[in-house]
Amino acid sequence: MRFDALDDEEFAAALAAAVRGDARGFAVLWSALHPPVLRYLRVLVGEAAEDVASETWLQAARDLRGFAGPPPAFRVWLFTVARNRAIDERRRARRRPEEPREPGEWAGVDVQPDPAHDLIQKSDTDWALRMIASLPKDQAEAVMLRVVAGLDVAQTAQVLRKRPGAVRVAAMRGLRRLAAHAEVQARRRVAEGV
Repeated sequence: MRFDALDDEEFAAALAAAVRGDARGFAVLWSALHPPVLRYLRVLVGEAAEDVASETWLQAARDLRGFAGPPPAFRVWLFTVARNRAIDERRRARRRPEEPREPGEWAGVDVQPDPAHDLIQKSDTDWALRMIASLPKDQAEAVMLRVVAGLDVAQTAQVLRKRPGAVRVAAMRGLRRLAAHAEVQARRRVAEGV
């Protein structure tokens, strides 16, 4: 279930139930907001996004009873938690860099390729997220929160701890840079049949 698939009343009811400790209410919040949180984190921390998203939701589950505010404030709160977990992950990765290995390199493990994983890797969503991740960090975060997560300028400014004007400029510059990117222009020409 996506956030935009819920009307305001349904989301508010799920949030109120989750704050009271209702597992179903929390599940509705997770279903609605996990996809945009995960996309946001994929831009910030790459392949560690699933782990960081799990940490985000664990913290949200622990701290939700203390949350007080309307649904838009919850979205800001959740994306702030996600951003803070991403910052922690980047710090951890700098302190303890890991050498990536191909699955076949693990001793004694016979790993077969996963066709579903290959398909996901080639999807348009992955391509778009890679394009956004290629932007400077401030622009990538502003674009993800404004366009992908659907936060407004004030909410995005809260998450990023910046002034609304700085968020507008970063998002605008990021979108302009994406529009001018050679791969984006090539895809646009293919889509238009040129």
